[in-house]
Amino acid sequence: MTNKKTRAKSPWPNLPMEGVDESTWVDVIQKMDEVYTRLIDDEVELEKKNAELESSQQFIFSVLTSMSDVLVVCDANGVIEQANAALCELAGRPEEQLRGTPLYALLADAQSQELARAAMEKADAPRAGEGFELNLLDRAGQAVSVDANCTPRIGERGRRVGTVWVGRPTAELKRAYHEMRAAHEALKRTQQQLLHSEKLASLGQLVAGVAHELNNPISFVLGNVHALSKYSDRLRTYLAAIHAHEPKAVLAEMRRKLRIEHLLADLPSLIEGTLEGAQRTADIVHGLKRFSAMDSEERKPVNLPEVIERAIHWVQKGRSAPVDVQWETGPPPHGDG
Repeated sequence: MTNKKTRAKSPWPNLPMEGVDESTWVDVIQKMDEVYTRLIDDEVELEKKNAELESSQQFIFSVLTSMSDVLVVCDANGVIEQANAALCELAGRPEEQLRGTPLYALLADAQSQELARAAMEKADAPRAGEGFELNLLDRAGQAVSVDANCTPRIGERGRRVGTVWVGRPTAELKRAYHEMRAAHEALKRTQQQLLHSEKLASLGQLVAGVAHELNNPISFVLGNVHALSKYSDRLRTYLAAIHAHEPKAVLAEMRRKLRIEHLLADLPSLIEGTLEGAQRTADIVHGLKRFSAMDSEERKPVNLPEVIERAIHWVQKGRSAPVDVQWETGPPPHGDG
């Protein structure tokens, strides 16, 4: 459409001018031509405004149609005036059937109806809207959870003339959230199993050193126990002679032959060595149990120097040749486990 105005030919021909001055008729005709020209201009402008209005309506319709969220416009009484394609698809009904229907008829339960009624009847509703979780009825009559926003619709003179509802179905989001949470829990379990497997693998690499470490105290304990067993037999024989009231000469000869004095002097060191070997074995087993144990979720104080010393010890035991490590403990710091 061009802006060039075409001046239309006057619809009034030259009329006879009987009894009237010719200049008067000329003025009247000119005025009539001006009025006619203004009418033509107004008609062109009106057609232009109509074209712009039609384009705006088409744009709004295309936006409403392409929305994935449901949208419904209600009047002051909660009656549906307009609904978009997403709501029609969800409800399984065309917009023509939805118009004039109360919004409450689309809600699946009494709680959703009460929430919607309170929102639409609220006098001081915020202009930015309020959020609710409502349950809508789908085409199969099943409840569909919707994250809805209620916004007041303001008309002339700032009065509230209705409500605009925009909602997004959250069933897929909830399902995706639960799946993501389950996957996260599975990942945590897998991570714990992986850490445990890594510990076991490291433990396997230290088996040779640990076996050597255990062999020393165990061999020491076994040797001492064998010696104590022999000493026990000698003492039993000597005590039997005492209880049999053997002569003092016989007892003295048995005491010399069985080396009772040496036995009694050797017993404290044998017992002390056996206890030391047993305690050493217990410490090694305890360290292995702590090394291969699963991490606890409990938070508790940790003696850092002790942890470092234990780590150095097991690293040294796992190597064929010892490593020169310079380590000096300071004040005993503690950290959260």
